Amino acid sequence: MRVHFIAIGGSAMHNLALALHQKGYEVTGSDDTIFEPSKSRLEKKGLLPLQFGWFPEKINTSIDAIILGMHAKADNPELLKAQELGITIYSYPEFLYEQSKNKTRVVIGGSHGKTTITSMILHVMNYHDKDVDYMVGAQLDGFDTMVHLTEENDFIVLEGDEYLSSPIDRRPKFHLYKPNIALLSGIAWDHINVFPTIENYIEQFETFLTCLSNGAIMVYNEEDELVKKVVEDSDQIMKRYPYQVPRHFIEDGKTFIETNEGPLPIEVFGEHNLSNLAGAKWICQHMGVDEEDFYEAISTFKGASKRLEKIAEGKGKVAYKDFAHSPSKVKATTQAVAKQYSNRKLIACLELHTYSSLNADFLKEYENALDAADEAYVFYSPKAVAIKKLSEVSIQQIFDAFKRNDLKIYTNPDDFKKSLFDLDFDNSALLLMSSGNYGGLDLKEVKELLE
Repeated sequence: MRVHFIAIGGSAMHNLALALHQKGYEVTGSDDTIFEPSKSRLEKKGLLPLQFGWFPEKINTSIDAIILGMHAKADNPELLKAQELGITIYSYPEFLYEQSKNKTRVVIGGSHGKTTITSMILHVMNYHDKDVDYMVGAQLDGFDTMVHLTEENDFIVLEGDEYLSSPIDRRPKFHLYKPNIALLSGIAWDHINVFPTIENYIEQFETFLTCLSNGAIMVYNEEDELVKKVVEDSDQIMKRYPYQVPRHFIEDGKTFIETNEGPLPIEVFGEHNLSNLAGAKWICQHMGVDEEDFYEAISTFKGASKRLEKIAEGKGKVAYKDFAHSPSKVKATTQAVAKQYSNRKLIACLELHTYSSLNADFLKEYENALDAADEAYVFYSPKAVAIKKLSEVSIQQIFDAFKRNDLKIYTNPDDFKKSLFDLDFDNSALLLMSSGNYGGLDLKEVKELLE
């Protein structure tokens, strides 16, 4: 089968291209620019376009399917040519469904925790040599790609993103997978540029339940009020399995969970991660892994990439980076580190980088999000606001939104770096939360600072 990717360079798209290449498909693609690591990974497999740009002459009837990425626009020249020729066009999630419609589809949804839960499940399966197909939103230790597709595997585990499917398909991705087994971890308003009200956002999860296969299994976090209401109020025919944070304790900076076999030390920490673990356990049990085998495997799980990832440690000093950027994630991550290192000073730094976080109307959602930190810093770039064509955000608006009198706010990356590097890190924990890089902060320098 010959497939052509329009916008092949994206994180998800290039991983799907690699997976199909590995499966034996003939793969081509285009993009107007491709960054690392996508560029090197595509080049290594001979899939990197010879030139950047859009070339409608590449599109002809020898192509069996077009896979359209969100980075492309609805008037993309290659897309228009494909439509003119009547070539089948798939969004990313549509194509994944086509690849998995004869498998048992396991879909992990929710505003937060999706990547971690999916990663936990895959770690457990890999630990016990159970091969499954998958799509996950982070690069995992022990896995070559973020997407793996075969003909023979019975299960596919899919991270179910609620963002839009493609420029010509405005449905959320997770509406297209038709899960046999599903999980909802939490609902907290996000993607304000697409879902302008929280009611509209919640509606996407209500719709998700109507997309389940008949008699599907629904695992859900009953401690999240919105999730509990959405699942328990639904009249969809499904088997419901609620979960909650397991009993646990912290001793000498190490988290233990209570099991039938006694306390089990684990590598991850924070109540949000313990909740994720409880959800992953239910899913693994429905995939044929018993509780004892799950615990044996999960005790070696060190976390998903960029999710509370330890980047440096010295005597009485530790630093973590985390992808957290939405209000609920920022609050949960900050509280987790504060609790894990309760005898240390917590220095929490947040970069406002996404469309939602830089939206003046959305900022109020960050109220009290950094309260668990002893010292709190916020960085944002006015240039990023301008590039995203958003209304100007003032320092005072951010200060008022977080409702923290000692909050320090920076808009210049050099000033932020100097302030950070002048801090006393003795007996402290540093937490860097961002989906960006604070205007060019070198984490190697941060590591040297603490070690």
